[in-house]
Amino acid sequence: MRLPEVCVCYLIRAGANGDEILLGRKKFGLGEGNLVGPGGKVEPGETPEQAIAREVAEETSILIGAVRLVGELTYPFPFRPSWSQKSWVYLCRDWTGEPTESDELAPEWFSLAEPPVERMWDDAKYWLPDALAGRFVTATFEFGEDLRTVSDSDHAAFRAA
Repeated sequence: MRLPEVCVCYLIRAGANGDEILLGRKKFGLGEGNLVGPGGKVEPGETPEQAIAREVAEETSILIGAVRLVGELTYPFPFRPSWSQKSWVYLCRDWTGEPTESDELAPEWFSLAEPPVERMWDDAKYWLPDALAGRFVTATFEFGEDLRTVSDSDHAAFRAA
């Protein structure tokens, strides 16, 4: 079975105390309440790169330039198969505009050196630091019955980008 595809983009900027990453509090739907990078579903006929440009603009009003692919993640949800998906992960340092809250996301800047993984999906602690460092991550994270906690993973499959 082919999984639905989604994409996420982590925007990075130079801040007064070092680099910062843009995350947003998810206001509804899958992952409600979690901090997430802007992103969403890849629509039929779109490439992941086209989808991420559209999703970032819809969720933050930011127009992105060049992006760098840093991850391919698979998420099986055996207790809620409709949530299972494949995710493309991008980094972006090239954009125009200022992040604006949307119906879906309340954006906020955080320290790149210490991303708040405890407020994100449970899998982020395993792969996000590597991806933010520019290392390409390929991993699978299976979520348990509570739909919030990683129950099984193959998170050792990292390769240098």
